[in-house]
Amino acid sequence: MRAFFRRKRRLVLVLVLLVAGGMSIMAYNEKDKYFEIAKNLDIFAAFYRELNTYYVDELPPEKLMYKGIDAMLEETDPYTDFVPEENLDELKFMATGRYGGVGVSVNTDSERTVITDVYEGSPMDKAGVKPGDIILSLDGKPTKGMEQEEISRILKGAPGSTLAMVTKHPVTGAENNKKIIREEINVKAVSFSGITGTDIGYIRMTQFTENSGQLVQSAFEELKKQYPAMKGLILDLRGNPGGLLDEAVAVANIFVDKNKLIVSTKGKVKSWDREYKTEEPAVDAHIPLVVLTNRSSASASEIVAGAIQDLDRGVIIGQRSFGKGLVQTTRPLPYNAKLKVTTAKYYTPSGRCIQAIDYSHRNSDGEVESMPDSLRRSFTTTAGRKVREGGGIEPDDAVEPTMLSQVAITLLRKQYIFDYATQYYYSHPKVSPASNFVLSEDDFADFLKYLDGRNYSYKTRSEEALESFQATARKEKYYDAVAKEFEALQVKMKHDKKQDLLKNKQEVKRLLEEEIVNRYYMQRGRIEKSLSSDNEVNEAIAVLHAPERYQQLLK
Repeated sequence: MRAFFRRKRRLVLVLVLLVAGGMSIMAYNEKDKYFEIAKNLDIFAAFYRELNTYYVDELPPEKLMYKGIDAMLEETDPYTDFVPEENLDELKFMATGRYGGVGVSVNTDSERTVITDVYEGSPMDKAGVKPGDIILSLDGKPTKGMEQEEISRILKGAPGSTLAMVTKHPVTGAENNKKIIREEINVKAVSFSGITGTDIGYIRMTQFTENSGQLVQSAFEELKKQYPAMKGLILDLRGNPGGLLDEAVAVANIFVDKNKLIVSTKGKVKSWDREYKTEEPAVDAHIPLVVLTNRSSASASEIVAGAIQDLDRGVIIGQRSFGKGLVQTTRPLPYNAKLKVTTAKYYTPSGRCIQAIDYSHRNSDGEVESMPDSLRRSFTTTAGRKVREGGGIEPDDAVEPTMLSQVAITLLRKQYIFDYATQYYYSHPKVSPASNFVLSEDDFADFLKYLDGRNYSYKTRSEEALESFQATARKEKYYDAVAKEFEALQVKMKHDKKQDLLKNKQEVKRLLEEEIVNRYYMQRGRIEKSLSSDNEVNEAIAVLHAPERYQQLLK
């Protein structure tokens, strides 16, 4: 018996020693980690001091330090970033949607700088500036040859400051001197809300900035008030890069009742882990709901789409979302700089993280990869539907994205559609309402005449594939054997620009109509006109008009 107790005491002693040893190892590892940090910071400082003192040429300190910071950031994800004081306005814009400026978009090349969009109610709008106007100079500096980034920097500025601008009329060529007073520009989180067809509401949301949840709620309540017979709602998050997490919860709360988990965050600092639940009763917890997503729907957009999907509150239609399941916070640095750093991953109500790329595990060459489908775990929604982690939000009803033809891409890139719309605007004082506007056959024929003599040559995707085949065949020494067949195929596939235009007439016509409508009714008109030919919107309308199909997608 005593031998048994001696063995027991030895076992307890060994366990105590192991626990104590483990704690000391953990403490040592932690101390060792911070020792390594301190040691390498000393080496870095000493290295820079010696280099700066003895190197043969002058070394600009800021440039050198920024290169060092950039090198460190290469080991992190793309969302962790250093923000110097002069770039804080960009950080503010991401959070608030506000910036100091004049409210225009421009396009520049080596020959001209053209105003492409004017924001409604902006200083440029008040000054009578129109899309198509050519900017000759800004604050006395000629814009010819100026980089787009430099033009954008000059256009922005503190509210109340003055911008001197010389413009040229795109049709008459008349020059005009303007003094524009910069204001705080507020880019609206809700770019459009209205009714599609006769009974389906539609809200397009472009970003998750301060108060965007309230803006979506107000738009939804106004739709319900104007259209009491509304049978469903489409929330369009396509192209929405995200923003503030709290605003994503607020948007979800419009359709999800109180005290429901929307998202949770988990990171290295466990005390920062948090669950975000809805805090208010839903505005409408029962209206049939469709959320549209595509490959550019990210971050907060995916929080909303993921919550709606996991809670079986609505149907996701479109394409798989981007797959950004990371949360950033800002930390103060000396001299008013900021560190925007990824501090956590977020998880949808089912417990899945939709982060598509694993930045914590890199290949031997330093590259990162998307999570393969074979490793993506399955989770279940409230109703028991299977959903998967690690690859964005997969739609319940997938719709192939609309691909533009090569001729349409070329006409857009060459600005021919834009320039024709400018001419059309100045020769047609009025047009019908945006949703009803149709370009006549005579107008399309006029557009074809406008293109005569203009260069819009391009290679079709088939021609590019054929050239690639030819290069590979020559390299592998098979070409001589198939040369005649290849040349015959090349002749058959040689495209005729005029025929390509006629073959893709409806697509080109649609792009012309949207650009023309934008001149009269601005961005709202462009969006309203585009809805009738939008494949994802039309699919959403079809689903919302078929209750059995809607319910089937949620099973």
